Order: sequence, then structure tokens, then C-alpha cells
Amino acid sequence: MTHAHITSWLIAIILFLIAVSLQRSGSAKAKMVQMVLRLFYIITIITGVLLLHSLASLSILYVIKTLAGLWVIGAMEMVLMAMKKGKSTAVAWVQWVVALVLVLFLGLMLPLGIDLF
Repeated sequence: MTHAHITSWLIAIILFLIAVSLQRSGSAKAKMVQMVLRLFYIITIITGVLLLHSLASLSILYVIKTLAGLWVIGAMEMVLMAMKKGKSTAVAWVQWVVALVLVLFLGLMLPLGIDLF
């Protein structure tokens, strides 16, 4: 399940960057890419919940990682919607970067990830 989760969020990040690029260029395909991206949000959330459910002992760090992961998805949507409405995206981009760094750090630090220390 870990591989499915990693694959889904990696594809979601790639689709997000493609959607941003298409949105900037004004392409009509941006909406289609955003819909596929939303499908990968759902897949990422489902695989994340299954991973969380499979843990023998639930640590508060896993809950924080889950909330940070949802924050990443929310920030992605904020960037795309602000771009679509023609508003400033600076705050949404900062949130996305902070949330992504936090979730990656926790993901690598926790026992299901790579031992950093």
C-alpha cells in the first residue's frame, strides 16, 4: 500500500504542476487535467487512510502528517482556483511549499519512511 500511496501523491504533484502550466498558458485542457488531478487527490487520500489504518500504534505525528497532507491538497486547490479567478497566488504557493516540506519531512522521519536520524 505504501508504494500505491507514494505513486499517487507523486503523480498528483506532477499533474498539479502541469495544471498550473496549462492554466498560465490559457489552454482549454487545464480543466481536464484538474479533473484528473482531483481523482488522484481521492486516490492519495484513500491510500493514506488505509496506511494510517494499518498502523499498529497511532502516533500524534501520523495525525499531524495526515493533516499536513490534506493541507497540501487544499493549497493545490487554492493555487489553481486563485489562478483561474486571476487573483494573487503568492499566499497559496507559500502554503503549498510549507505544507509539502512538512509532510515530506514527517513522511521520511516516521517509521514507515526512511530513517533520517
